[in-house]
Amino acid sequence: MIIFPFIIVISLVLYIFFKVRIFSLKDELLMRYTNSKARISLGVLLFFFGINQYLFYETRLSLFIGIIFLFFGFIQAQYGVKLFKHYRKEIVRRGEVTG
Repeated sequence: MIIFPFIIVISLVLYIFFKVRIFSLKDELLMRYTNSKARISLGVLLFFFGINQYLFYETRLSLFIGIIFLFFGFIQAQYGVKLFKHYRKEIVRRGEVTG
């Protein structure tokens, strides 16, 4: 399955991009918004890394480690989506007030 390593690399690049982009932002709300996107990328990275590890090795140990990666990846992505929606609403609200 060539798709899983491709998704892993893309999500790693996006995670690094968002983390580096935080340093260039001055507004704390935009920093938190960008950090939520980085959390989603990290969650996708962990999730698909867990799947890829099990499919590559197919042992009982890789199954347990893959389940741990799946769990933490899902939790990280879910929390990132929650933060993303919250901060997006705050940015829209702030834009309407100042605009």
